[in-house]
Amino acid sequence: MLSVFGFVSLLALIAAHTLAAGVMTRFFRLRLNTTWGWIVYTAIFPPIVLLASTLVFTGVLGVGTGVDLGSPSVVFAVLVFLPVVLGATIDYLYMPPPEEYELPDTT
Repeated sequence: MLSVFGFVSLLALIAAHTLAAGVMTRFFRLRLNTTWGWIVYTAIFPPIVLLASTLVFTGVLGVGTGVDLGSPSVVFAVLVFLPVVLGATIDYLYMPPPEEYELPDTT
């Protein structure tokens, strides 16, 4: 049987992962001055951070207890891949481009 608390906590974890992936993508887009740099960093670092977060929250803290997603690949897809794609899409489509921001000169 589906636990209401488990389902709500799982949705909250997906939302938090999407927010974290969007913030990381935004940081890479603002700080990297190359064309492909932010794409490479977005493809590598957010999945590592979200995988570690998934292991901590679902393992140690028991978030999503009572919700059976099936195989570990489905858990990876729902808790890591989907938030990375959503976060990067939200940042790329709905946020102003980095060229509109003035960053301070570094010495």
